[in-house]
Amino acid sequence: MIDALQSILPLPVPIHHLGLYRESSALGVVEYYNKLPDQKTRSSDPPTTPASPPTAPGPSHLAIIVDPVIATGATACAAIDTLRDWGVQRIVMISVIGSEEGLKKAGEKWTEGVQLWVGGMDEALDAKGMINPGLGDVGDRLFLTAGR
Repeated sequence: MIDALQSILPLPVPIHHLGLYRESSALGVVEYYNKLPDQKTRSSDPPTTPASPPTAPGPSHLAIIVDPVIATGATACAAIDTLRDWGVQRIVMISVIGSEEGLKKAGEKWTEGVQLWVGGMDEALDAKGMINPGLGDVGDRLFLTAGR
């Protein structure tokens, strides 16, 4: 999804990786990878505009999260919290498919700062927190981990 997104953005943008997964038994969120730079915006930094890039390192004003599926919404909310804590002011989350419940949960997490762009929506989740009918486990399909 990153390559496709980069191909339509007007300028090169920095890419940072945040790895989260939903633990299958309790459906809790586990952060296993975080490559956000250790930096915070200083209060003395002037505001930036597209014509004036930042003069000091700091989080972007806008972050785009790409995640193929928003099922329960728990990992989406965790990603939103992490980026918000890092200092991002606006988040666009792009997904292929989401459940009604998960999209509602993610959308209510930070109503003034988050937009959700989703290709399709299914109404139900099963007892394992998977979208029904959904696509199956997209992570297993992408990383060939089905059955492990």
